[in-house]
This record gives sequence, C-alpha cells and structure tokens, in this order.
Amino acid sequence: MRIMIVDDEIIVAKMLAESLSRQGHQAIAAASGPEALSVLRQNALDAVFLDIVMPRMNGIEVLRRIRKTHPALPVVIVTGNASPEDLKEVRRLGVTDVVEKPFGLNNLTQALAGLAAKSA
Repeated sequence: MRIMIVDDEIIVAKMLAESLSRQGHQAIAAASGPEALSVLRQNALDAVFLDIVMPRMNGIEVLRRIRKTHPALPVVIVTGNASPEDLKEVRRLGVTDVVEKPFGLNNLTQALAGLAAKSA
C-alpha cells in the first residue's frame, strides 16, 4: 500500500514511515496539513494516517479537504489529544479508524489489516 503519515512531530512521522516501509509498504511522511495536501495532489495514495492536533491546519481541516477531493480514501486518525467533539467530527467526516497515542506498532498493523479487509 502507498500510505502517507501526517504528524507535526516529524520524527514520529518518519519513524512510522520507516516501520511501514519495513512491512513492505510505500510510506511518505508529511509534517503539516498543507504539506499533506500537496503530497496528496502529487501522489496516488491508498491510505492516510493523520494526527488531529497540528499547528497552522489541524487534522480535522485536512480531513475535510481530503474528503472534497478523495471521498473514499481511507483515513486513520492517530492522536493522543483529541477531544470527544473532535472524535465525533472525524467520524462524521467518514474516518476509517482511530488509533490512540501512545500506540504500539501492532495497533497500526491492526489498522492496516482493517483497511485491507474493507478494500477487499
């Protein structure tokens, strides 16, 4: 799968991208909402792992914009600071799954398995 990881903590995003690459996926790290939207315009992606709490443009706004151009693209929220209202909104916007931080690699593997099952 071609997966983008969006997290303003670029070390976290790159670590996740590296882990996913070792599992055989093509992974791209983006450090901001605007960067993520740019990557999405330039690349065909199979899934996005998206943090909610980011400066400049939060993950909810990124998800809204993704839904306008890619309504069926699987998006997994990866967050440790989401409010109940934020989680309600991302679910309304059609998020595929939510993984809470801190997380283990097995949490992401389970989310990926869920994505694969839904696309099959």
